[in-house]
Amino acid sequence: MEQQRNQAPEEKFCCSICLDLLKDPVTIPCGHNYCMSCIKTSWDEGDQRGIYSCPLCRDTFSQRPVLVKNTMLADLVDELKKTGHQAAPANHCYARPGDVACDVCTGRKLKAFKSCLDCRASYCEQHLQPHYQSAAFKKHKLVEASGNLQENNCSRHDEVMKIFCRTDQQCICYLCLMDEHKGHDTVSAAAERTEKQKELGESRQNMQQRIQEREKDVKLLQKEMETINRTADEAVGDSEKIFTELIHVLEKRSSEVKEQIRSWQKTEVSRVKELQEKLDQEIAELKRKNVELEELSRSEDPNQFLHSYCSLSKLTGSINSPLPKHNRLWYFEDVMAAVTAARDKMQEILSEKLPLAEPTTRAEFLQYSCQITMDPNTAGTSLDLSEGNRKITYVKNKPYPEHPDRFLQATQVLSEDGLTGRCYWEVEMSSRPASVAVAYKSIGRSGDLHARSFGFNKKSWALRCDNSYIFRHDNCSLRISGPKSSRVGVYLDHSAGTLAFFSVSETMTLLHRVQTTFTEPLYAGVCLLGFCGDTAEFCKPR
Repeated sequence: MEQQRNQAPEEKFCCSICLDLLKDPVTIPCGHNYCMSCIKTSWDEGDQRGIYSCPLCRDTFSQRPVLVKNTMLADLVDELKKTGHQAAPANHCYARPGDVACDVCTGRKLKAFKSCLDCRASYCEQHLQPHYQSAAFKKHKLVEASGNLQENNCSRHDEVMKIFCRTDQQCICYLCLMDEHKGHDTVSAAAERTEKQKELGESRQNMQQRIQEREKDVKLLQKEMETINRTADEAVGDSEKIFTELIHVLEKRSSEVKEQIRSWQKTEVSRVKELQEKLDQEIAELKRKNVELEELSRSEDPNQFLHSYCSLSKLTGSINSPLPKHNRLWYFEDVMAAVTAARDKMQEILSEKLPLAEPTTRAEFLQYSCQITMDPNTAGTSLDLSEGNRKITYVKNKPYPEHPDRFLQATQVLSEDGLTGRCYWEVEMSSRPASVAVAYKSIGRSGDLHARSFGFNKKSWALRCDNSYIFRHDNCSLRISGPKSSRVGVYLDHSAGTLAFFSVSETMTLLHRVQTTFTEPLYAGVCLLGFCGDTAEFCKPR
């Protein structure tokens, strides 16, 4: 109550707009007091509406009141300042719902500025001063204001938990140390925090490094997306141009064929008309003579009959038909056959499938699964094949017969069948190190190490799986980071020259991708580099 009485004079001389002691106080017609600048600003905003009101009681005035400094009130405020009173706290200094309130304040509580772990209480700035000024509080631990101070108390003994039990990984009080945690590995909570702070620093450093790496990956993906979009736009434009040119060629050829057909039609029609005219003339001549012969047949004078008969009985012209003996429509049939053949050839060309997009999910990759079986004639003498020649086991010695395809002094093996087109397979390894590879059948079998070992020559590509990954080709090595998994997936698109290795677990992670030109069929390979009993198995497609 005393604190409230001390605060009452301050609140009476405070501006309800800025919540501070009045500056150049003015009294408006309703009787309330404000800083001159505060009420001017408030009414300046009301000029647009032509309405002026008191911010406190909401009384309105038809005209903007003239503001005159209240000198008596100004003198009282000055006297209040001289007595040492400070401005009343602004509303934002009071504790609101959700804020941590000062545990010492009475009446309307102020927001807490700090919390003391030793006092288990929170203080506003005014009530925190003894912790700064009195030696009795110098060793108290101050933290940011917290409403969860009771969580620092032991639920069993209601004592502050200043000890950390490393055995049970929990904070305890000194009474717990003498009871259920007796003999455990314990340190002060502060010491454990210092230790964890170091680990936190390392974790944050690693996290920041990963963030930087992922941001680089994002930039690379953005560039890749831009390249994809640009390339796709260029491909669409080029294809449209090509098909437009093709349409022009077809239209031109169609026009030429029409012109040739019409030319042949004109020639043949002219020929037929000429023959028709000749036949019409011949028919007319024959009809005329036929009439004369008919008249002669009715003549009764023998001498006249004989004289006229000799001249009328002789027929002029050919007695054979002038019509062609061969079908003159062969030309049109040949033209149609040529056009039909061109159409069929064009359809065959255009019906060829465009290259398919590369798979992106495991389900899509599994569509290209192939069953890989190994060739016993290529297996090194330290390898044993089982499970239908899909499982390879490292053994001491296997008495294989001699064969020109066998790898000598090498613990590796190739598949029976060559791989072309699109293929996908997965290899499950019991331990490491081991290499998953593809190779031409012409790879060396003995002699120089580089000539026969997967990845050490131009005829093979290999991924060595150990604590990390190493990709090798033509005796060049590339260390690769990626999630460690016992299963590796291999994707091959022979015609596209694509070879990709994946770490397979619950998800697929691309480890390395090769883009080249394959000149021979490829064979799947495995090389075991560990100890007896190690296995690698080509998984059945599923």
